[in-house]
Amino acid sequence: MDWTGIRAALFDLDGVITPTAEIHMVAWSELFGDFLGSREGVAPYTDADYFAHIDGKPRYDGVRDLLASRGITLPEGEPDDDPGAETVCGLGNRKDQAFTEILARDGVRAYPGTLALLDDLDRRGVASAVVSSSKNARAVLDAAGLGRRFGVIVDGNVAREERLRGKPAPDTYLRAAELLGVPREQCVVVEDAVSGVQAGRAGGFGLVLGVDRGAGADTLERAGAHLVVSDLEEARP
Repeated sequence: MDWTGIRAALFDLDGVITPTAEIHMVAWSELFGDFLGSREGVAPYTDADYFAHIDGKPRYDGVRDLLASRGITLPEGEPDDDPGAETVCGLGNRKDQAFTEILARDGVRAYPGTLALLDDLDRRGVASAVVSSSKNARAVLDAAGLGRRFGVIVDGNVAREERLRGKPAPDTYLRAAELLGVPREQCVVVEDAVSGVQAGRAGGFGLVLGVDRGAGADTLERAGAHLVVSDLEEARP
């Protein structure tokens, strides 16, 4: 990969910097395995559902899209709904509760290839930011020992406060580039999710780098990735 002309790298978190996508997958599987399993005539939840309907999206959007794939409609509810409530927000909060419990119990470590790339970019003077749909992004970075590594973090909390549309809309990535003071044409978006790759292309960024952690290289390329690697070690300058 040629980093000439790239002044900033905008990293998704789960599945790009840390293997927390695996924790999210377990939490979603627990949620919808129980929820869909209790309904007759409804197709059971599979890992394919995660990549097709949930991966990279804000939590409540993921709930809504997965339910729509099964023809199920629930009341929207409110963000402070009890995790036991059968609303979109209640199910999303139940999933978040499971994720937090798993993270606290098992912890998380960053991908070695990603850390090596970050070190290389620091030496080259390339700025970096985290752009994540998760409201747990800072907790995940702290758990991985990276809490002070990034000066700019645009996560689900920032998106809500600033009313930024979630991925696949490009708003959060555009906001990160703005905060870094780097034109979008000189930024690379680094993503493992179809919705994130689509956000990068929709934002007109200089390069969209896909990381195949299970979505499939062909799928990421069809979504708009200019280049796909299996690990960021391959993208080092």
